Amino acid sequence: MSSIRSSLAGARGLGSAKTGTGHFWAQRVSAIALVPLTLWFVACLASQFGASYESVTTWLSSPFQASLMAIYLAAIFYHSQLGLQTVVEDYVHAESLKLATLIVLQLVNILLGVSAVVSVLMILAGAA
Repeated sequence: MSSIRSSLAGARGLGSAKTGTGHFWAQRVSAIALVPLTLWFVACLASQFGASYESVTTWLSSPFQASLMAIYLAAIFYHSQLGLQTVVEDYVHAESLKLATLIVLQLVNILLGVSAVVSVLMILAGAA
């Protein structure tokens, strides 16, 4: 028996949840932001190679360097979360396991990101 519903009506409610585009662009923008930040970070690592702990903490105590480092760390953990979320959503098929994994990954990324930025702020404040 043929249905009087159109193909479009049959497909409504299936497929995209309308969030993929935002996620795609967030991942691309964070990747673009990481390019110059990573070049800055590698140059800084090269300039600090073999330096003492005091020398590195003095360098990181500069508000400019600490700001760039905090932005770099935040961008890394944000981009990491977006990428890991995509992998889990694409390859974990059991819904309960997918949800649990996404929650754990997000909590771990937040914990690590906040810890890294707080460490930079402590060096900036001279507490390290």
